[in-house]
Amino acid sequence: MLGSLKLAKRWLAVPLVLMVVIGLAVFSPRLASGNEPNDKTIASGGGTTIIHGGTGPSQGFLPVLTTIAFHAEGTAGSVTGSFECLALAPEVGTGSKSAQFTVNAMYVTGQITGATVHGDTATLTGTSVVTGLGAGLDLPFTFVVQKGGPGATSVLTVNGLTFNEILVEGSFQVQTNP
Repeated sequence: MLGSLKLAKRWLAVPLVLMVVIGLAVFSPRLASGNEPNDKTIASGGGTTIIHGGTGPSQGFLPVLTTIAFHAEGTAGSVTGSFECLALAPEVGTGSKSAQFTVNAMYVTGQITGATVHGDTATLTGTSVVTGLGAGLDLPFTFVVQKGGPGATSVLTVNGLTFNEILVEGSFQVQTNP
């Protein structure tokens, strides 16, 4: 009788252990993997753009290439993300060095704190640090980006400056149902 009582206790322990393990798996906080049901990528992408109009008439319309990378996601009712944009211009307007984009014209690095989506276009907002043209700390920025590959457009506005950019290499993703 004592042996069968010990066996019955063991069999009762198995379902109890299974219930605890299943309960922990279902109800414990999940690791922040970015795949949570409430975590959604709003917009992301990267690539090379050319600024429409380059440096503008005061600088002789030198071309400006930018390298852009960004990622915005919605998590638990807030928006987080980052934005990077490095603008390079050639040293000179003509001659053999006119196609060498070696001058750091501007660098914008920012934290995305707001986002809205309308169709295939996302408007990302936040604060940034800018070096070079328009330099400053804690500057608000707006980045409006159109979904797509080469030919997609974006507009960066920071510190009173607006840059209309055309993607020449890379891709921009905008979730239509963030």
